Amino acid sequence: MYKLKTKETDNSVIEFIESVENPKKREDAYQLLDIFTETTGYKAKMWGLSIIGFGAYHYKYVSGHEGDAPLVGFSPRKAKISLYFATGDAEREDLLRDFGKHTTGKSCVYINKVADIDTDVLKALINQSIRFLKETYPDH
Repeated sequence: MYKLKTKETDNSVIEFIESVENPKKREDAYQLLDIFTETTGYKAKMWGLSIIGFGAYHYKYVSGHEGDAPLVGFSPRKAKISLYFATGDAEREDLLRDFGKHTTGKSCVYINKVADIDTDVLKALINQSIRFLKETYPDH
């Protein structure tokens, strides 16, 4: 049985950000913390060892796999900053066109620094992701 690795923890978000070695990345993490907190209205929580998440939803796939995940979040990783938004909504792709310098993976959007992106588009992506997830998984 698949065991979910990334669960909400009681670890300190501030302690985690303070542990980020690169001072510029640490500064960006605080800026993102402010933007995500202000935009979502949710308190930041640690998910696993390195994801700062906001809000939560319960998902259940057709395969039977289910679990909880943050509605949105980010992680200041060594190479790039990972941003976590919902996938599967065409509006996300439209917003990303005007987002600024980024790359995308399966479920993440990667940026080098906050200065590379349009923070108004970031706020729109956060809101779009939360709206989409609440519509897709309404019982949480």
